[in-house]
Amino acid sequence: MKTLSESKESRLESLQRANDEAIDQIAKFQNVLEAIFRKAADSSRKEVVEACKKLKKEILQDKCTIDNTYDILQDTNDKLKNAATNRAQHFVCSKEAENIIKEAEQEMIKQDTEDNIDVDVSFRPNNTLMDYIQGLHGIGDVLAAKKKKNLYKLRDSRDINIKSSNDANTCRSAGCCLTYDNQLLVTDFDNKKVKRIDICTMTVTDYCSLDSHPTGIYCISQEEAVVACRDPHNIQFVSIEDKMTPTKKIDTSHRCFGIAIKDDFLYVTDVRTSLYEYDMNGTLLRTIINDNDGNKLFSKIRHIIFSESGDKMFISDADNGLVCFDGMGNYVSTIKDNDLNGVRGVCIDRRGNIFVAGYSSDNLVQYNEDGKKIGVVVKQDDGLKRPLSMAYSREQNRLFVTMDNSDLLKMYELG
Repeated sequence: MKTLSESKESRLESLQRANDEAIDQIAKFQNVLEAIFRKAADSSRKEVVEACKKLKKEILQDKCTIDNTYDILQDTNDKLKNAATNRAQHFVCSKEAENIIKEAEQEMIKQDTEDNIDVDVSFRPNNTLMDYIQGLHGIGDVLAAKKKKNLYKLRDSRDINIKSSNDANTCRSAGCCLTYDNQLLVTDFDNKKVKRIDICTMTVTDYCSLDSHPTGIYCISQEEAVVACRDPHNIQFVSIEDKMTPTKKIDTSHRCFGIAIKDDFLYVTDVRTSLYEYDMNGTLLRTIINDNDGNKLFSKIRHIIFSESGDKMFISDADNGLVCFDGMGNYVSTIKDNDLNGVRGVCIDRRGNIFVAGYSSDNLVQYNEDGKKIGVVVKQDDGLKRPLSMAYSREQNRLFVTMDNSDLLKMYELG
């Protein structure tokens, strides 16, 4: 009993630390938001200054034109006076004066019209932004959950056949994900398909054909998924309502492999050395290649996953291991493990743990989100061979793993 009591006391202390860390994260995020608003306000102030500067320039130009016109009229009047005794010269000066007076009258009409128009610069607040901010109940999501700290145990395993009747080639699924209604989506590289699998009946229920070879896949909503494709290289959106159908496509200048979305930003890997960040319209925002010291982060970059809270990003690299970033895309650390060779698939259990697949070591290793190794969950002896990607069902405690050049994927029931 005393041991249990001490364990509870330790958990209370840990909970208090988590509370303090969460409060600190809120303060840091508040500072980020305030900096964004200060930058936006500075931009608005700059627009006001520029608008006033432009209007001031126009007014000064008009004043200069009026002053020049007045000087020309004065000069013309002087010429007429001086030519009063010379009829020929007076005639020439009179004709010149008529033209100058005509132009001056037109300029006066123009300036008089513009002089009746008020010059003003004002600021109109963005009410849409105001309404949105006032409608916020917080600046982020608060996640309260019991995290699993010990190693998962393998309770059962089954094979799921992912081959369609009209597949011309052996399946090669480089990516998979679960939909909001717990259906499994898998890509089939060599057959150029995205397949939907009912994980209850463990059968392929639907598929759609693509123009490119699909690799990574991410479920955006109940209605839509997005797929990274190669040869030709693009980001393909797929409707997953009723029958799956390809919809819009974003062409890229680089290879595409892993894909994930956070806060309406697309993150795509290129198999080699780069991580790309796009907006949802396909505008490239930045490319991440090096760490803060200029050292290359990746060699054979693969899949992307975000922590449940979104404050951490994990990227698998076949040579370098698991590369860790914060939620803003800043490099934190790289995890290398002798038990893992040829890191490929990566997924989370939404309980604070990460599963990482070793392609060459034929195993799955469990870490916590701080990068601490918990242990090996699945080994080669459990029927695993050259794993490529993973998806975890929290509701069923099942881990789905695709394998290279195989018509079967593995379903592991954990406990």
